[in-house]
Amino acid sequence: MLENNIFLKIIDKSLRADILYEDEHCIAFRDVNPQAPIHVLIIPRKVIRSHRDILPDDLNLIGHLNYVATLLARQLNLVDGYRLVVNCESAGGQTVPHLHLHLLGGRPMSWPPG
Repeated sequence: MLENNIFLKIIDKSLRADILYEDEHCIAFRDVNPQAPIHVLIIPRKVIRSHRDILPDDLNLIGHLNYVATLLARQLNLVDGYRLVVNCESAGGQTVPHLHLHLLGGRPMSWPPG
């Protein structure tokens, strides 16, 4: 249910988070359950339930989220590389019904990831 979405509580500041970046389009914060030494979530302020709910009007926003990932990667000194992950729906590993990018780094990433 979207009104119980933990990310909306972070966006409206009713729930604290370790925020690394914020602007009028998105907010980025450290994941409370990190899967790598550096694990940042980048979320749009606009509610988009999942990756498959992206609409043509969202293209600039999606590009912005990816650009913010590059800014954060530089800020966090991920010079050897990093991984961006977008999980879509429960079978794809999505646990919060709000589109978000995972920025993972600080260790070598293996393949396949799943």
